[in-house]
Amino acid sequence: MAKKNETYAYPSLGERIRTEWKIYLLAFVFILIADSIGKIEIPCGAGKFILFPIFYAIILGVVSGPEVLKIVESKQVKAASKLVVVGIAPFIAKLGITAGGNIETILSAGPAVLLHGFGNLFGILFSLPIAILLGMKREAVGACFSINREYHMALINNIYGPDSAEARGSLSIYIVGGMVGTIYFGILASAVAMTGIFHPEALGLASGVGAGIMMASASASLCAIYPESAETISTLASVGETMAGITGIYINMFLAIPLCDRLYRVLEPRLGRVARKTRQGEGKENV
Repeated sequence: MAKKNETYAYPSLGERIRTEWKIYLLAFVFILIADSIGKIEIPCGAGKFILFPIFYAIILGVVSGPEVLKIVESKQVKAASKLVVVGIAPFIAKLGITAGGNIETILSAGPAVLLHGFGNLFGILFSLPIAILLGMKREAVGACFSINREYHMALINNIYGPDSAEARGSLSIYIVGGMVGTIYFGILASAVAMTGIFHPEALGLASGVGAGIMMASASASLCAIYPESAETISTLASVGETMAGITGIYINMFLAIPLCDRLYRVLEPRLGRVARKTRQGEGKENV
């Protein structure tokens, strides 16, 4: 029997609210709780890593799910996933306006700032083969083409559709990134800075990866390590963040997503075979 496709189409707004009211109520409560906790800074050696409110909100959402406290049901979880694009739409509109209003800034920026966004492409070469070896299918394309922040998810949803495997992969990395990304970036920035290989200004620029909370975590750690360059680091991190957001749309649309999709088609027949053999071998050992 074919599985029924759930479209979540309602005859009226009132009907939708009556069906999904618990999602909206919980989201509002989680926002109040997360905002009341605020930002927490934890020292880590010479630097620090930071917990942002989004971290607590995601944890509360996971705990309230059908696999833990069962406050919401699976149907409501699926309905909420459809609302992600709606929630980020204002951010995407703002980003588009910012991009259009800063064309002169992009054209007049130095080569280091302009080339900054292309560093994202190297992540595909490292992450996609690992994802395929771990057994991921088309989800790997959505998960590996970028760090999957709001505008990345909007691109994937627009290209492949909100119900696609690629969209599921993108959403999963968005959630994981919100939970552990800030901690990871804070620790990574501190670890790289303590090697002494890179100039503080270069590290500050590199902190702007296209995600505000990750940029804030990394730059805060760098400012703690290099207090004499704190202002410069913060400024360059903001510049890198702005440029990553503005140029990142075009880099991901015309380069990253097509490259990741093409690379998946080339690697999956080879690496996917290895992943399947590994799983079969593990299954035989467990028998």
